[in-house]
Amino acid sequence: MTQQTGTGVHTVTHEVNRLTIGVSAPFQEFRERYERAVPTIDTGRFERLIRDNADWDTVVRATAENAPHHFLIYWRFDAPPLMRLAGDPWLCVEYLMGNHTTAQRMFHRDPAVLLYAPLRTAIYQDPGGTTCFAVDQPSTRFSSFGDPGITQIGLELDDKLAALLEYLDAPVPAELVQGRAPHG
Repeated sequence: MTQQTGTGVHTVTHEVNRLTIGVSAPFQEFRERYERAVPTIDTGRFERLIRDNADWDTVVRATAENAPHHFLIYWRFDAPPLMRLAGDPWLCVEYLMGNHTTAQRMFHRDPAVLLYAPLRTAIYQDPGGTTCFAVDQPSTRFSSFGDPGITQIGLELDDKLAALLEYLDAPVPAELVQGRAPHG
């Protein structure tokens, strides 16, 4: 629901599904598999494309070559070294994972989509020792913009996230695939 609360101020209340997926692999093994499937963006390559004022088709091709499972890591934070100073023993790595060519398809409709693109993800070990992967369901984030085009891309991201989880041998939450064809 959108509500105007003053001149130029808008509040959007929306519901988001946080997906927490327990995986059978140990923390470090799952982290390594994830980081192989979702490589870090090749910043040098993209800086050259920017410097050379490359056309967008070149950027799309370079991105596809860098992102074998559609997603790239833009940033990572390995929390334990800092959090252990407070006595917290948890294993946890936080990521910004996304694809700028997909984000661009929403960005030209509403630049505020960059609040949620790239996606924020975490791999952590819960108190019981289970390795978990957590992410907010993309479609529940992007549907809040009230734009059918952005909502559709959010649903596409649900599909791409489901395919990545399948590739990683992780359970796929029903919310990601309800009413859609299974991935092969």
